[in-house]
Amino acid sequence: MPLTVAQLSESALLERILPRLQSPHGDPSGVLLGPGDDAALVAAPDGRVLLSVDTQVQDMDFRLQWPNGYRTSGFDVGWKAAAQNLSDINAMGGDATSLVVSLTLPGTTAVGWVEDLADGLTAAIRELGASACSVVGGDLGRGTEISVTAAVTGSLRGRSPVVRSGARPGDVVVLAGTVGRAAAGLALLESSHGYGSLGADLLRLVECQCRPRPPLQAGPAAAQAGATAMMDISDGLVRDAHRLASASSVRVDFHPEALKSLSSPLVAAAGLLDADPLEWVLGGGEDHGLLATVNPNVMPLAGFTAVGSIKAGHAEVTVGSEPPANVGWDHFAD
Repeated sequence: MPLTVAQLSESALLERILPRLQSPHGDPSGVLLGPGDDAALVAAPDGRVLLSVDTQVQDMDFRLQWPNGYRTSGFDVGWKAAAQNLSDINAMGGDATSLVVSLTLPGTTAVGWVEDLADGLTAAIRELGASACSVVGGDLGRGTEISVTAAVTGSLRGRSPVVRSGARPGDVVVLAGTVGRAAAGLALLESSHGYGSLGADLLRLVECQCRPRPPLQAGPAAAQAGATAMMDISDGLVRDAHRLASASSVRVDFHPEALKSLSSPLVAAAGLLDADPLEWVLGGGEDHGLLATVNPNVMPLAGFTAVGSIKAGHAEVTVGSEPPANVGWDHFAD
């Protein structure tokens, strides 16, 4: 039987976790005091600090075992905890500088699963390119289900923050990263098609759901280029675009041909599941792609694809001037 967290003290569990959270190159220069005290100490040379927080809860945000047989690893959950937080800082045009992580664990949780979670956190930070960031502390507690809350700080490094309220009529709507693939991966996880029977292309979609890859270099680059508005796509392209439209008091109009192009990698999964790939593009958000608006004179913008335009009018989202049927994810309504 695997060793469980109930068989260890809190300090013994921390002794297994903390070495796995150390940066392979030592603490980034912004970390003045890391794990071990009541609080971490992080430098803020810019004089401003970006701050965001996200939570994953067992059976709400992930399943330990999915209907198609896939078992969620601690590595998956750790990776996603880092990725979704790093994406929020990216969406402001900043660079992440530190993460703190709070874990609530049932006593039956395998110690190896928790060690894998720590490995997933550090792997995501490293592989996604957040070289200025490290895990600097957190909290451990016991509960009836696994819950992982991560908070992230970030620096603008002298740049102006890019917020949702700056889009103006005439701007180009651009997208970095992917959209719809994580939603397709979720549909595969929830399906009866066994995980072991999926081909390489479909497995990549599952990985987009379990280990998203936000385009972390795109946010600062867009900010530097003068992006007028920007946001992370976490709840669906349409729902998040509507938030941008509301903040800026404009209409976001997506080009149908651009959305069709985005749906191309999803056609095989849609055929298997008898689904419409465009619905995943419109409603899926956990790829953590980056939606931005820019003045036409900065196009083309490296790393971004033009997907629409900003129009004058009341706040709404349209596709080819028509309202879309899929409005995306709502944590309470859904």
